Amino acid sequence: METQQNRDNTNNKLEELNQNREDGTGQFLTTNQGLRINDDQNSLKAGDRGATLLEDFILREKITHFDHERIPERIVHARGAAAHGYFQVYEPQAELTKAKFLQDPSVKTPVFLRFSTVAGSRGSSDLARDVRGFAVKFYTEEGNFDLVGNNIPVFFIQDAIKFPDLIHAVKPEPNNEIPQAASAHDTFWDFISITPESMHMIMWVMSDRSIPRSYRMMEGFGVHTFRFINEAGKARFVKFHWKPLLGVHSVVWDEAQLISGRDPDFHRRDLWDSIEAGAYPEWELGVQIVEEEDEHKFDFDLLDSTKLIPEELVPVKRIGKLTLNRNPDNYFAETEQVAFHLGHLVPGLDFTNDPLLQGRLFSYTDTQLKRLGGPNFHEIPINRPVAPVHNGQRDGHMRQTINKGRTSYSPNLINDNTPAQATTAEGGFSSHGERIDARKVRARSKSFGDHYSQANLFWNSQSDAEKTHLVKALRFELSKVAVESIRMRMLVQLAQVDSTLAKLVAEGLGMDVPAIDGMQLNLAVPADANPADYQSAPAKKATTRSAALSMANTVKSGIKTRQVAILAADGVDASELKAMKEALSAEEAVIAIVAPRVGKLKTSAGELVHIDASLQGTASVLFDAVYVPGGKQSVTSLLQEDESIRFIHEAFMHCKAVAATSEGIDLLKAAATGGAAALLSSDGVITGPDDVPQQFIQAIAQHRFWSREKTLV
Repeated sequence: METQQNRDNTNNKLEELNQNREDGTGQFLTTNQGLRINDDQNSLKAGDRGATLLEDFILREKITHFDHERIPERIVHARGAAAHGYFQVYEPQAELTKAKFLQDPSVKTPVFLRFSTVAGSRGSSDLARDVRGFAVKFYTEEGNFDLVGNNIPVFFIQDAIKFPDLIHAVKPEPNNEIPQAASAHDTFWDFISITPESMHMIMWVMSDRSIPRSYRMMEGFGVHTFRFINEAGKARFVKFHWKPLLGVHSVVWDEAQLISGRDPDFHRRDLWDSIEAGAYPEWELGVQIVEEEDEHKFDFDLLDSTKLIPEELVPVKRIGKLTLNRNPDNYFAETEQVAFHLGHLVPGLDFTNDPLLQGRLFSYTDTQLKRLGGPNFHEIPINRPVAPVHNGQRDGHMRQTINKGRTSYSPNLINDNTPAQATTAEGGFSSHGERIDARKVRARSKSFGDHYSQANLFWNSQSDAEKTHLVKALRFELSKVAVESIRMRMLVQLAQVDSTLAKLVAEGLGMDVPAIDGMQLNLAVPADANPADYQSAPAKKATTRSAALSMANTVKSGIKTRQVAILAADGVDASELKAMKEALSAEEAVIAIVAPRVGKLKTSAGELVHIDASLQGTASVLFDAVYVPGGKQSVTSLLQEDESIRFIHEAFMHCKAVAATSEGIDLLKAAATGGAAALLSSDGVITGPDDVPQQFIQAIAQHRFWSREKTLV
């Protein structure tokens, strides 16, 4: 009897648990209160290009739930690395903005810059194919200003209400928590294949931009259109850019995967080591300025975060420099606990009605409340402003400030109405007085409707090597998609960008590009909307190419901080080794002696040289170039090591600069799989006979020699 009762209790418990399971298949979309949703694609705005309204309970419920889905790790941008530094403006920018930190070239404004990947967990690899966060906290005398951006100037979606959907799609699939830090799976591409507004961003993410060589060699962007406001109250639109002085460089996909196995901390280690060595990373802050009266002169909408302003239309003006010169003392206290928010502004800066930006203004505070435990996250040392803080906010979890006095409200007369409001002349912040005269709607402006022109612009602007890498990335990603209809929809979407692109991707999948007839290519449409209103606008060709979009046009004038491996063993030619080390050191490259073992090696002159790494403990993918000096005994030893052959072979296959002198050339020949003559005559392979160090330096500065690859276009 007792056994039967236990079974009944167990069955009742299972029934209770099953009542909490839901599938959603064939059901209407609802809020968490059961209210059926008519439009889950657009936030509520004051006019289709107006500000997002606080009363949008659907947006707030959706994003609030999303922000609180993980503790304590960040839901996105969980894996990060950061450093302290300073920013100096080149000359006063009073004509553009009254922000004080942009006025005095002698002032060094402290900054804290956090880099990150987006999709992966804290334990994932630095080399995942992903967007990189580029978030800068300026500690100005007027308060903290957070410029929270990415290394890509556009984003996947146009409205913040869709952000939880995007991240849910790209995160590991919920049934099996696979794959980690990767977009190559069904749910991500299912979402993308029916969300055409994402196609421009997809081109960037599938390009080499998403696998940077280092944080120090990637651009940063504010993504959104903001406003500058000067003392006279005149407002202008502004886009923010960070331009690395070392240029914009990447790794190749095969190299990224190998690095993830060899050193998943590759980017954070590079940043840390560079700063410790005094090779301080530097970026210039650039701005694109658009007068308010020119807001509508472009063939895209400035409020659309899936669009950029081509630099050919509005040049980037470089107004200052950021330098990182100090590593954190404690990763958790600083890098992990830093809290960024787009709503951290100073006078002279303001927002626009970009619906993605407007939603982020709500989301970031809400996220920090959950992640850092309460409303006092601003009192954590890394988040404290250098400007004094005085207000009526009190108490709360982990409060540190001990407030004195009786009043915590305003207005008051007990404390002579202080702290008092500041006039604009006294530095008080006042929002830009933008006129709003519109109906309350849940809609999207038709000016947001062209989803393919700028994706086509990006494709056209790439070099042949970059196009080849982009095609191979799409082939790799879509080959991991199990549902054939998703691959078919993606091919049709790519065909809207460029027919050659779609054809090349299709060939790698063993498919033909399907006809568009009957394809559901845009499900981001409100339930009661006319689908014709959500068809992508005809592609516009005002700008067909932009040199700034190709990394082939980046800085290639030096080898400062480039990592160069020198393969050597006992008996290495002392004069050749010395000559190369002196030449590389003069150019501020970082040199590592790699040998069959650790310890010290003895040169042909009997000198002892410190070995930085063994062949078993490192790999070519961790370096930018490799050199093999002569010395018969040394090269004979290296020829007996499979790892040294692989080292040269991989460096060559990854299109890096390779050099050798005298007997060292024999090691290059041994590593040649396609014939020694072909390898030795390839671009970027330096064997002399004259001035090998200088030729090698010039080759390293070019970053890669893509002529070694077979291009698809």
